[in-house]
Amino acid sequence: MKKQSVYAKQPYAEKMMNSGLFMGLAGFLFFVGIWAAGGYLLFSRTDLAQFQGFLPLPTLKGLVRLGGSAHFWASAGASLSRVCLGILIAFLVGFPVGLLLGFYRTVRVLTYPPMQFLRMVSPLSWMPIALLIFSSFETAICFIITMATIWPIILNTSLGVVRVNPGWIMMARNQGATDRQLLTRIIIPASIPYILTSLRLALGVAWIVLVPAEFLGVSSGLGYIINDARDTMEYDLLMATVLAIGLLGFCLDGAIQLLRRYLNWGSER
Repeated sequence: MKKQSVYAKQPYAEKMMNSGLFMGLAGFLFFVGIWAAGGYLLFSRTDLAQFQGFLPLPTLKGLVRLGGSAHFWASAGASLSRVCLGILIAFLVGFPVGLLLGFYRTVRVLTYPPMQFLRMVSPLSWMPIALLIFSSFETAICFIITMATIWPIILNTSLGVVRVNPGWIMMARNQGATDRQLLTRIIIPASIPYILTSLRLALGVAWIVLVPAEFLGVSSGLGYIINDARDTMEYDLLMATVLAIGLLGFCLDGAIQLLRRYLNWGSER
């Protein structure tokens, strides 16, 4: 008779506690409490009273205002399209490069010094070069995001290939598998967790680079809204936009995690 798991016998409330939901909620409330306490303590001073828009309540009201603004949603769509396009280009280039580096040790050793050198170059330092090379600000921003996100994709993909069980490869080789068959049947499926992790890292880097990149000559985007709110001293909208960026990034990261869980579940069936 099949034994029932201990987790299945636990009460519902205990299951929820073990799932981390309550712990995550407690951590979020602790963060808001620190934000509110520190903010009220700092901005209660007379000389800093004009910055009270950074407090939680004005920020929440500003977030509601942004939610009803068509300009905000258009700007959010523009930022998301830039992030997705930049990551897509980085993935189309970085994924096969990562496979190549992971599969062929000689290529990996030869390219290690220049890749580590380029990886350490700040993505924002490419901004003047992008403005000189490309004719539009949109293209320049996508180039900067691509340069920022291509390295985690290459490195994590190659790491996933390197860590594939060598016994699987040897067994396939003994049965006459070609390099193409090794890649498509063994290496890529086994490297999917590393590939999805690379996308998560790339997404985080892209959001970091996006805001200063949108300080260029564009008239839309979340970075543009932050810059405009700073100039007009609407600090509640500025902080609300910062929260909106965090929420959008959190949702995108959650989507990648759900995809990873789905793929793992599918592979176990």
